[in-house]
Amino acid sequence: MKAQTTQRYTLADLEQWREISRDIDPPIRLGVLGDPVAHSFSPEMQNAALRACEINAQYARFHIRPSELRSALHFLRNLNFAGMNLTVPHKIAGFGQIDEADESASRIGAVNTIRIRDNKLVGSNTDGEGFLRAVRSEFSVDLRDLRVLIIGAGGGTGRAIALQCALENCERLVLVNRTLEKANALLQHLRSFFMEARVLGPAARLEVVAWEESLMRMQLGDIDLIVNATPLGMNPSDPAPIPGRLIAPHHMVFDCIYGPSKTTLLRAAEQAGARSANGMSMLLHQGALSFSIWFDREPPIDAMHKALL
Repeated sequence: MKAQTTQRYTLADLEQWREISRDIDPPIRLGVLGDPVAHSFSPEMQNAALRACEINAQYARFHIRPSELRSALHFLRNLNFAGMNLTVPHKIAGFGQIDEADESASRIGAVNTIRIRDNKLVGSNTDGEGFLRAVRSEFSVDLRDLRVLIIGAGGGTGRAIALQCALENCERLVLVNRTLEKANALLQHLRSFFMEARVLGPAARLEVVAWEESLMRMQLGDIDLIVNATPLGMNPSDPAPIPGRLIAPHHMVFDCIYGPSKTTLLRAAEQAGARSANGMSMLLHQGALSFSIWFDREPPIDAMHKALL
């Protein structure tokens, strides 16, 4: 009998899940699907929440490659799971493989939370609201008052954050992405939110720029908050998504990557005298929202926060 599991599971394990999980107690009924997934702190946080609420279940990591996602979700429908989280790189692909989507997921076209009911996969996205709450808690400011630049606006996390900025009617939004087609498609999706002129001066309220130093440099004088929504930083050897010399003391820098050590971006922000935060607070708030979706109850956020610390 295992009180808690720290193991990572695979698609091959899901194929034989009833046999593999027979002696696991409490039963695994929740998890996170990603590639990679070993770095995820979600199990520590969600298992603390389950214990605090005396729910007889636990949450585990599942290393699922992009080509395996459809099969994994197929198995999970029929294995008495309550729900799942999707992380990189599955958020956009997962949206095309669920049965229903709530408004948060439909607007973004990406899903990070799945609730399983009557063998149906119901998708939600808690990234945007989680980001909003994280910015408020880390910087004591609301998104609606900020000029925001998002690097990696074409991925699931970047899309969710961009939409949240639009919903909050932020002062200005600049979308940076390697693939300009994706960023321009998102711009068209968000254009109606930015019709009202608010910022004094020539800067457009909504803009797409290529991921090039010279172009980002031209934008950063009219930006308050720089957001890294790319996977750069998940490996310690990764470069910063933006050169440190472009960061100024007036900037706030939010890196959606979290981990025990500071990313290159956060170290650069520190050296520039800018305020900065990693993605731990976003993980906490989006995870708390996921817990509410799965169990229709208030999440024990203090227990979840303590587990992350």
